[in-house]
Amino acid sequence: MQVDLSIYHLIAGASLLVQLVMLLLLAASIVSWTMIVSKWKILKDAREAADQFEDRFWSGSDLAKLYDQVRVKEDLSGMEHIFVAGFKEYVRLHRQHRLSTMSIADTAQRSMKVALSREVDALEHYMSFLATVGSTSPYIGLFGTVWGIMNSFRGLSNVQQATLSAVAPGIAEALIATAMGLFAAIPAVIAYNHYSNDVERLVNRYDNFVEEFTALLQRQVLARDEAAA
Repeated sequence: MQVDLSIYHLIAGASLLVQLVMLLLLAASIVSWTMIVSKWKILKDAREAADQFEDRFWSGSDLAKLYDQVRVKEDLSGMEHIFVAGFKEYVRLHRQHRLSTMSIADTAQRSMKVALSREVDALEHYMSFLATVGSTSPYIGLFGTVWGIMNSFRGLSNVQQATLSAVAPGIAEALIATAMGLFAAIPAVIAYNHYSNDVERLVNRYDNFVEEFTALLQRQVLARDEAAA
């Protein structure tokens, strides 16, 4: 007897639990691919924005004018957000001449660190989901495979003669679950590792900017104090 081993027939003939496993893995794969594309665009835009802002910041332009230009933006993010948070605090404290140079710089730095923490949270968004899909999908697929093979061998108890053709469809449909688990996991793992490296590099750039900007603010306060003296 000819047995139809097409993918569609195997999926349609699988048990309900195995079909649910396949559906879950398909949904996880679709969502993870959506997040992979979205994260790629977010990180690309963040790198370009950081490059553009650093060029403007280190071009020698007046920081007050740069602050006025940047702070009016509706959705501040990345290095611009960190700069506005620090310079806003610096301007507020700069008017209080009784504060020391270190107090002004430290307070501005703390404001930038808070902004940096928020940017890190935004950059790491979706990353935990990709890690979860990458680590659990093979096991979910394996569960569906084990269940399908178990049902195939249980079915042999109802036949007089056990042949390979009797269990082949059940084993084949069960193995599809493992294949789908790998199909969902492999892109998620690759994307997670790649994006983790990109996020770490961006965070290092932001952190370096905080330190450099803090040193610049300290020099400005010292110059003010010397001029006042």
